[in-house]
Amino acid sequence: MPAIRRDRSFLLKAALAVGLVAAADGLFYGQDRVPGWTIGLFALALLGAALATHRAVRRSRTALCLALFAFLFALIQIETVSLLAWILYWLALMLAVMASRAGGASDAWPWVQRLVPAAFYAWVKPALDVHRLWRASPGLRRVSLSALSKTLVIPLAGGVAFLFLFAAANPLISATLGGLTWPMIDPRRLVFWGCMLIVAWCVLRPPFRRKPRLKTHPTARPSPPMVSAAAMLISLSLFNLLFAIENGLDLAFLWSGAPLPGHVTLADYAHRGAFSLIVAALLVAGFVLTALHPRSPLTRVHALRRLVILWIVQTLFLVASSILRTWDYVEAYSLTGLRLCALAWMGLVAIGLVLVCWRLLGGRSAAWLINANLAAAVAVLAVISVVDVNALSAAWNVRHARDVGGRGVELDVCYLRRQGESAMVPLAEALREPINEPLRGRVAYALADISNEIASDQDEWRSWTWRRERRTARVEAITRGLNWRHDLADSCAPVAPANRPPLTSAPRA
Repeated sequence: MPAIRRDRSFLLKAALAVGLVAAADGLFYGQDRVPGWTIGLFALALLGAALATHRAVRRSRTALCLALFAFLFALIQIETVSLLAWILYWLALMLAVMASRAGGASDAWPWVQRLVPAAFYAWVKPALDVHRLWRASPGLRRVSLSALSKTLVIPLAGGVAFLFLFAAANPLISATLGGLTWPMIDPRRLVFWGCMLIVAWCVLRPPFRRKPRLKTHPTARPSPPMVSAAAMLISLSLFNLLFAIENGLDLAFLWSGAPLPGHVTLADYAHRGAFSLIVAALLVAGFVLTALHPRSPLTRVHALRRLVILWIVQTLFLVASSILRTWDYVEAYSLTGLRLCALAWMGLVAIGLVLVCWRLLGGRSAAWLINANLAAAVAVLAVISVVDVNALSAAWNVRHARDVGGRGVELDVCYLRRQGESAMVPLAEALREPINEPLRGRVAYALADISNEIASDQDEWRSWTWRRERRTARVEAITRGLNWRHDLADSCAPVAPANRPPLTSAPRA
């Protein structure tokens, strides 16, 4: 009876996997445009299949919470297409179907050790499961291939022979057979089915290892043998001195707005150092984690603890200067989605430094530090998956453009056109501003071009998204009564190159 139940469970999951592959074929295959809300629909189907086949998921509070997060990220896919939201959905779903088998909640590090091998193990899991079913089913093992071939060869060969004889003798049968169109399977479609089968099988039969093969993260370790208290004191003193020089220069020129000496411009000062300082901050975190474990004897030296705290505080100020450098460059030039993500990354680095200091002072474990950093990273990524950073940057550029009375550079219509649907609403708002006629024509051309593309995508039911629908309605509401389509220019290219003013020093309030 247990083997029969296992066979029935396997066959049920196999039937669901075939249904999910068929659904994916109908929703995605052969589509010329980018998929839209159908990605969210398929994500909900995967989640429903997981809840239907895994009774342990429905009984585990942790698994249900993770399934709820997967449900929310699936709804985001219906609202708009987002690769980041899909990755977070897939992570939450896999954790949900695997959490019920973990025997209780665990730290993030063992889960990383489970998920990374599972990503490779999933490619061969369907074939291995079929082999296990064959070995676990006595009835199937007794049916050998030779016996099966002996059983089927006579009826198949005889049936085909008689069918061709009757077709030669009867024109009606011959005409019927000649009118049949034999299906030709595209090899690319077979590859697509195989990939979708692996995706579905990961949810229905997750590749799980109860005990990770890799070593667990150490909870305590001694200090490196080559590091002494004297060496640490000299190193931290030197590092604090170098950081004090850099922070002092930032205070004198970046934060106060004092004029720079020589031919150094504030643009060079602001742009060149931003990411180099972030690398320095990461090196600080790595050094503290490697050389100063909370339980090592070196951390009991009060002078070392004070120097480490001072160093981390100076590093936090360094990160703040990096953020200010980037924002100065944005205010003088333009904002992009990549620069917004860079600012978010700098904020995560600052949070990580605070957590490293907290761990050192509070004697926290390495698992606590990993969990805290991953929680902060997932929270930031979840926000970015919902918020369209390109739309935020486009709106900021329109509001601060010199053409509409702002303090930035001229409006870069070509850049806004490349942002696609993210720039629809900002371009429509620019048409309501008192801008010159050549610029109005280029803005109208870009908006019309994007609107036509969006209308074409929305007409295809598989490419429709709710966010595009709301943006289209918003553009119609903003431009109502403007008759802007009669002001179209021949090109969205600017009449003259954008004249970007150099960053100038100015005292900060």
